[in-house]
Amino acid sequence: MTIDITVQQGLTPTGVLRASINTGNPILANLDPKTGKPYGVSIDLAQALAQRLGVGLELVVFDSAGKSVDAVTNDKADVGFFAVDPVRGAGIAFSAPYVLIEGAYLVSNDSPIRENSEVDKTGLRVVVGKGSAYDLFLTRQLQFAQIVRAPTSPAVVETYQQINADVAAGVRQQLEADASRLGGLRILPGRFMVIQQAMGLPIGRGQAASVFLREFVDEMKSSGFVARALKRYGIEGASVAD
Repeated sequence: MTIDITVQQGLTPTGVLRASINTGNPILANLDPKTGKPYGVSIDLAQALAQRLGVGLELVVFDSAGKSVDAVTNDKADVGFFAVDPVRGAGIAFSAPYVLIEGAYLVSNDSPIRENSEVDKTGLRVVVGKGSAYDLFLTRQLQFAQIVRAPTSPAVVETYQQINADVAAGVRQQLEADASRLGGLRILPGRFMVIQQAMGLPIGRGQAASVFLREFVDEMKSSGFVARALKRYGIEGASVAD
C-alpha cells in the first residue's frame, strides 16, 4: 500500500523505523538469555508497523521505562510502548491503549500489611522503578508513605530487600516471579492501579503520523494480532484493551 509522505516523514524521518523497547516490563519485552536479543509483544508490533510502512526496523533497547520515554521524547526514537500518563503526554502523542496491565504491591510474609489501603501510612517506604508508570502514579496518589526509587522495575524487589523497605510496587507478573524465586514474600490481594499500555510517538511529528499510528493500533487489536501475541508469549494477567 502507498503511505502518505507526511506519514513517512512523521514516523520514519531517518528512513527506518526506530522503535524504543523497554525490557523492564516483562509483559511487553524480554531479552533472550542465549542471544541477548529482545522478543515479545512490543517487538512484534514494531515489526508489523515497519512492514506496514515498508521500511527497515531498528530496535533501540532500554532496561527501564524512563529511559525509553526519554528516547522518544527527545527524538532519539520514532515510536515506543508506554503506559499512558499525563506527565509523559507532555512530550508523547499516544495511541489508544492496546493492553491493560495490573499494578500490585508485594510485602514480606511477616508484614502486618494485608490490604492495598494500608500502604499509604506515615513511616512506610514503598519501592518503585524510577520513571515507571507506578512511580508516576504513586507520586500523585501517596500522601504519607515515602517513595524509594529503584534504578529499574526489575530491580524493585532487590532494592526492597537491600534497604529492608516495607512495600514493593510494580507489574504483578514481575513481582509474582520474584516472590516465587526468592521466597518469604507475598502479593497483596487485588490491584492498586490498571495500566493502559499504548504506543506513542514524539508529539511534534504531525497529525497525519499520529492518526496513522492510532489506526494501526486499533487494527492490531481488532484483528486479534495483540491477543495472539499475548498467547504466543504465555503472558497472563494482561488483557487486550477495548
